[in-house]
Amino acid sequence: MTNLLVLTNLPDEAAAGRLAERLVGENLAACVSVLAPCHSIYRWQGRIEQASEVPVLIKTSEARYAELEAAIRACHPYELPEIVAVRVERGLPEYLAWVTEQTRPISPQ
Repeated sequence: MTNLLVLTNLPDEAAAGRLAERLVGENLAACVSVLAPCHSIYRWQGRIEQASEVPVLIKTSEARYAELEAAIRACHPYELPEIVAVRVERGLPEYLAWVTEQTRPISPQ
């Protein structure tokens, strides 16, 4: 099973926390790390913009990526959210197995 590290930025800690809670609560992520705010400079609709943003690192399995992306898009406040997934090529085997286990779909009861 392949694991992914998914990156996104949100406008503030409250939005980042809400996203993290939803993703972990729905087993779409094993862990979400909400990082310290950063200053982003980017081009948007022909203009150079600047914003304070909160980076988020999401640990998930490749099998759950499509659902995770849909959940991010559904609750992300940006018109075009940054969603970048990087395959995890190596890591502590026990940790990677934990990520896979924690992102198994929730069984209906």
